[in-house]
Amino acid sequence: MAKTAPINIPLSQLVVGMTVKLPLSWFSNPFFRNKVPVTSRAELELIHSLDITYVTVLEGHHLLADEPEPIVIPVAEVVAEFDIVGAIKKSVNSSQTKFNKAASDLRPAFSKVISDPEVSQREAVTVVELLMTELTESKHPQFTLVSCADKEPNITQHSLSVAVLSMMMAHSLEIAISEIRDLGLGCIFHDIGKLKIPDAIRRKRTDLTTHEANYLKTHPNIGYEMLDRSGLFTKSVLDIVLHHHEFIDGSGYPSQFTKKQLAKLIQIAALANDYTHLLDRTSSPQVALGTLFKTREGKHDKGLIEVLVKVLGIFPPGSIVKLSDGSVAKVMMTSRESKQPHVFSCSMHGAQAGFRCLTDEDVTVVETIKIDQLSEKIASTLKVNNPVCFFISHISD
Repeated sequence: MAKTAPINIPLSQLVVGMTVKLPLSWFSNPFFRNKVPVTSRAELELIHSLDITYVTVLEGHHLLADEPEPIVIPVAEVVAEFDIVGAIKKSVNSSQTKFNKAASDLRPAFSKVISDPEVSQREAVTVVELLMTELTESKHPQFTLVSCADKEPNITQHSLSVAVLSMMMAHSLEIAISEIRDLGLGCIFHDIGKLKIPDAIRRKRTDLTTHEANYLKTHPNIGYEMLDRSGLFTKSVLDIVLHHHEFIDGSGYPSQFTKKQLAKLIQIAALANDYTHLLDRTSSPQVALGTLFKTREGKHDKGLIEVLVKVLGIFPPGSIVKLSDGSVAKVMMTSRESKQPHVFSCSMHGAQAGFRCLTDEDVTVVETIKIDQLSEKIASTLKVNNPVCFFISHISD
């Protein structure tokens, strides 16, 4: 048998240096990839601990001491190869659909907060429960890139992204479920007070006057009063709405609170809100992270910033990147490997576009690319000018 052809061998012949395929489904595979390079003794021992009797050698045949005897695999043990690329595409499309529906469902929550607060609260709680389901349905929830039809996210879409970011951070910190629910609800309503600010100020594209800026800064107080009068919301939710623009150094508003006065849920919401605003200004998830590090020193807890980076990845969804095989890609979904997120890529000429699982190809992200460095063809193929929002997702079979 040709040494380059895949061959099944017993575990006793497996050695470090081989690249193999495990006879396991994607969800039973601890490596979460179809091609597994065995690079250490620890990985070798992990494979031996699995409930399998053989592996398929894809690379490293020369490491076999002897020509192995062919292994006959019972039909019941044959595992169909999981279509990971199809699953990624399905997950991204599903996330976009769920994001659109959630944003639409929040419209009555916002429009009825005064006229029918019970309906408003119920609609918002329903959306938070949807996010909780997405968050807890998998051991490893991921961030997925979603977009909106407008040039920039509206209040409901922005609030949804802030809620998603905050809840993912809280989940990573293993905060209690009841608190994550309050966090999500507070983030959903954090900008509700802006609906009482005139559009001429709220939507102004040029710099605000001092009077206009001070008026805009009243929206946390307005939002707090709008929700508080209903008597339907917990103190935690109300505090998030009131203090989501506070910084731990006391330079925020409206109360100039410092770290000791700000509950962790408020700090998480304030960081997520700050990041999404930076993202709207820079149109680049990674530039927004860089700006956060450079210009917000001392304003957010360092530990929480580390959690934000952990859940977003070093190449957050929406980042435009160059791959090690020369392709250009948009990051669509985080993965467990920070340098190998799930992407939608194309060639340097804008052709051969499609979803890819980098961990399955042993391809990595080399660097980020500025949008103005791309050709019109690539920019159009990757839809680089679409606004960036986030949703929670996971790979499912």
